[in-house]
Amino acid sequence: MEYTQLGRTGLKVSRLVLGTMNFGPQTDEADSHAIMDAALDAGINFFDTANVYGWGENKGRTESIIGNWFAKGGDRRDKVVLATKVYGNMSPDNSSVWPNHDKLSAVNIRRAVDASLKRLRTDHIDVYQFHHIDRATGFDEIWQAIDVLVQQGKILYVGSSNFPGYKIAQANEAAARRGGTIGLVSEQCLYNLAERRAEMEVIPAAQDYGLGVIPWSPLHGGLLGGVLKKQAEGGRRSSGRAADALNDPAVRKQIQAYEDLLDKHGLEPGEAALAWLLTRPGVTGPIVGPRTAGQLESALRAVELELSEEVLAGLDEVFPGPGPSPEAFAW
Repeated sequence: MEYTQLGRTGLKVSRLVLGTMNFGPQTDEADSHAIMDAALDAGINFFDTANVYGWGENKGRTESIIGNWFAKGGDRRDKVVLATKVYGNMSPDNSSVWPNHDKLSAVNIRRAVDASLKRLRTDHIDVYQFHHIDRATGFDEIWQAIDVLVQQGKILYVGSSNFPGYKIAQANEAAARRGGTIGLVSEQCLYNLAERRAEMEVIPAAQDYGLGVIPWSPLHGGLLGGVLKKQAEGGRRSSGRAADALNDPAVRKQIQAYEDLLDKHGLEPGEAALAWLLTRPGVTGPIVGPRTAGQLESALRAVELELSEEVLAGLDEVFPGPGPSPEAFAW
């Protein structure tokens, strides 16, 4: 496994991030623990979750599965850089009736941290991430709440997720004005070959402010994982985002060109899509969310995969991206 520093921090993390969103809803606790053990054995030390994972009546379940894994001992917690998120509604009756159980008010941040620590069975969170922007709460209030938690030793670093470039700037300028606050150190955003809009402003803002970029959905809901080849071979049919996208003839033609290019070079689409992200400026490591041990093994091979200049150029032809801002939309 390769390691890199998370943004401008001294924290060293693996070039692949283990995403845990499937733990609970799709992968039971025993298999989830086996996947985490395999990831740790392979050198993956960066684990990502969120307080709402488990979803619906089971929200918080994923954090509990991770906490039970930590409780097994074997230095599991000490070896892991643990990241979780706050924003989603965690109202105890699973409704929106009760206020102050979501978003980024000082009240909810304090409540959410303590609840996550309890579920995760740990005394601190390494990277605490804002899952979404909160248009109703100013950054001065947010950073005041974070400062207290850092002083208490409950969190070490703070990251963002799904922030536009201007919000990354606002957040870190507010932190700088306060003094003594490190500000955001990472941004977790939707970024892959088929969805490159982050290159316009989010990634440049992250680079300018020293944030590590952590792409989520690196296979774009399975669309970049060899979906057409699997269909042709009678494998599992696509669903969700991938199935909806393939209903568009233009998208289907683009994905066919992508798979043909990689087949020509003897490359597996899912592994190549991950390897491409590892070549992108500012990227710390993509989040991989395996449902099975086999999917984890495939993701691990991507770290060792070196894409030739010919392949990289071919991928740019199939998925050209928007180009930098402001040239992408102006002269």
